[in-house]
Amino acid sequence: QVQLVESGGGLVQAGGSLRLSCAVSGRTFSRYVMGWLRQAPGKEREFVASITRSGISTSYSDSVKGRFTISRDNAKNTVYLQMNSLKPEDTAVYYCAADFAGSIWNYWGHGTQVTVSS
Repeated sequence: QVQLVESGGGLVQAGGSLRLSCAVSGRTFSRYVMGWLRQAPGKEREFVASITRSGISTSYSDSVKGRFTISRDNAKNTVYLQMNSLKPEDTAVYYCAADFAGSIWNYWGHGTQVTVSS
């Protein structure tokens, strides 16, 4: 069974930075496309970023492009989200997801809260 555990969320002032981590159990981490999604209060969950199995290719939503960077370490079974120049509108619960197939993510973490104060 695949388990995803996020960490690194917290409270930060606008313009600040945070680095989220997602540790994935099991031996199949390198087989999965990995992603980060977020859900703000009263809004639907939205895509933030994804990274291919090898880590060579990444994809970002327009709202975070140029500010956030997704990366992975297949030796550590961990995916990261470096968030810079944070804005109050980045406030949300951030979820790590694994194994994007058939337009759905098959595995999810429980989420970590990110709050950006103005």
